[in-house]
Amino acid sequence: MTYEWIIRIITENWPMFLRGAAVTLYISLIGTVIGAAIGLFAGVVRTIPVPERGFKRIFLKIVNGILTIYIECFRGTPMIVQAMAIFYGSSLLFNLDMNRTFAAIFIVSINTGAYMAEIVRGGVISVDKGQFEAAQAIGMTHWQTMRNVVLPQVIRNILPATGNQFVINIKDTSVLNVISVSELYFMTKSIAGNNFHYFESFFVASILYLIMTLTVTKILHRLEKRMDGPESYSLQR
Repeated sequence: MTYEWIIRIITENWPMFLRGAAVTLYISLIGTVIGAAIGLFAGVVRTIPVPERGFKRIFLKIVNGILTIYIECFRGTPMIVQAMAIFYGSSLLFNLDMNRTFAAIFIVSINTGAYMAEIVRGGVISVDKGQFEAAQAIGMTHWQTMRNVVLPQVIRNILPATGNQFVINIKDTSVLNVISVSELYFMTKSIAGNNFHYFESFFVASILYLIMTLTVTKILHRLEKRMDGPESYSLQR
């Protein structure tokens, strides 16, 4: 019976399932954090006002061009293709023997950074222009305005999108099996190859993926509520 095989597969292979789930969470968490930092930097840089003339204009144009190419390339190609190109390309072109876990984190980070850059840019643009004008009126530079006025609002506004990207990364790490990273999908495929019960093995894996994504979603919802503060406020005397 199917349910008997499910129980048997869990009993015999639970260490491999847990190890694969732990690697999946580790790669997706580190990749999301680094990717969010990359996206924050790229998104802020792309919102710097470009002067009409001078060296600063040329420099910003070049930087914006490089960032645009990076964002469009990594948003416009699948992560599975990026993984193959980066891991095997680095060995072929630069003779680099990359650690598979490091390569996985690097791939997830730069892929996430491309998406987060547009999310951050949209968050900055959504801030009312009057706040920029008010900051400039009291003598703040662009970076002071960003650090003290805009970014605190942007970080709160993009938190749901960042959490959504984290959940996507948990699922998308499954494509890293093409470079033999020992994440949950790779482990499950190995287990199924040993017992030839593919449905039962991947049913267990799907439950683990669901547990991870639901847990992360709940934690992020709690974090959002903490950042929002209490719903009712009372003035102190």
